[in-house]
Amino acid sequence: MSRIAWVCFDVGEVLVDESRVWRAWSEALAVPAFPLQAVLGGCIAQDRDHREAFALVGRPDWEAVAPTVEQLLGPLTAADLYADALPTLADLRRHGWRVAVCGNQPARRRDELAAAGITAEVLTTSDHLEAEKPDRAFYDRLLAALGDPAPAQVAYVGDRVDNDVAAAAAAGLTPVWLRRGPWGRLGEDRGGQAAATVDTLAELGPVLRALAA
Repeated sequence: MSRIAWVCFDVGEVLVDESRVWRAWSEALAVPAFPLQAVLGGCIAQDRDHREAFALVGRPDWEAVAPTVEQLLGPLTAADLYADALPTLADLRRHGWRVAVCGNQPARRRDELAAAGITAEVLTTSDHLEAEKPDRAFYDRLLAALGDPAPAQVAYVGDRVDNDVAAAAAAGLTPVWLRRGPWGRLGEDRGGQAAATVDTLAELGPVLRALAA
């Protein structure tokens, strides 16, 4: 059995394709999708807070439209999941790994993910933990939710170098970087902190077994 006992997944751009989320923001802000996404990518590539993109496209009042975004988006469903999400979770469980899901998400996402078919031994959110990545408290409380395993026994799979790779490594977890979505494609692991890097979740099982070796 691998020294990795738990595999914990981030949500956005790991299990969930956020394309529909950004279309909702575009509609709510009345900003065409292409300019918004281009400016968003520029912010990410420059290591700037992605929320700066809203002001750069002329909508510094973005927080006021957040409720409209949620109305347009509605609940996440199985159609929002990446095609490799459910098969990977099932495969890892079959091979003896304990599976958890936790990301920076509102509390309602837990029930939405469960309804979409996400099955995990621990399924929680930053709202439930009352801490957000990249704060160390997020990872400390996540470990507590998992029953306090040794941090290195928990592989955290995420798309962002700042929130998921560097922050998980600082907390002693084993970071696995999934290079998809804007943060995954534009980011750079300059510190070489990821224990492994994958382009799809389908690669995860072999990677975990290689880490054990």
